[in-house]
Amino acid sequence: MAESFGSDADRYDRARPRYPDALVSRLAAAGPDVLDVGCGTGIAARQFAAAGCTVLGVEPDARMARTAQRLGTEVDIAAFEAWEPVGREFDAVVAGQAWHWIDPVAGAAKAARVLRPGGRLAAFWNVPELPPAVTEAFAEAYERALPDAPFDFRAAPARALDGYEPLFAKAADGIAHTGRFDAPERWRDDWEWTYTRDDWLDQLPTQGTLTRVPPARRALVLESVGAAVDAMGGRFTARYTTITVTARRTRPA
Repeated sequence: MAESFGSDADRYDRARPRYPDALVSRLAAAGPDVLDVGCGTGIAARQFAAAGCTVLGVEPDARMARTAQRLGTEVDIAAFEAWEPVGREFDAVVAGQAWHWIDPVAGAAKAARVLRPGGRLAAFWNVPELPPAVTEAFAEAYERALPDAPFDFRAAPARALDGYEPLFAKAADGIAHTGRFDAPERWRDDWEWTYTRDDWLDQLPTQGTLTRVPPARRALVLESVGAAVDAMGGRFTARYTTITVTARRTRPA
């Protein structure tokens, strides 16, 4: 699935949500040199650049990296675990919506290797919480369009954050395992975003549940979900929580 997002990199860049400005500013305060791990198309990288940082991205998917480069981010194309820093050091190592694709122990050890003393590692995720009526309508739409899908659209936990809890815990455990950081902590940012029908349908094909669905079946999903949004008045508001798992490097790598 990690390799499927580059199939439509321009749509991914256009449609995926950004990250809270307050979070970007807080992380940018660690220093001007930022390494963006799994930078994708450079969504977070450009936000850090706008906050005054110099950003280098590391991205294994050449298609995503090319989009990031075209939009102004310097990118090394490599898996982070295998990437060679060749002496470069950073004030912050960040990963937006990407750290769960990286070995948590090897990734944290590599981050410790390239961070300056006191530098910060921060992995963060946007977690959407849709209104119950929206969730139900979308589940019905998916089931109509993909009746033989290998996953249960109604199996999600009651709270979206609960479904992400294993990712947060795994990231924190990997950081702690290195012995090179202070105790991992979590930051939380809450925000809302209103989607029109077209906005939501533009984002849907970038989600892992649809990136590998054949185009004809995907079109059925979009038609069905679009009808559900139309029935809600053509728009809905999603609540987002951005969770950051972070720690400062306190011991030499």
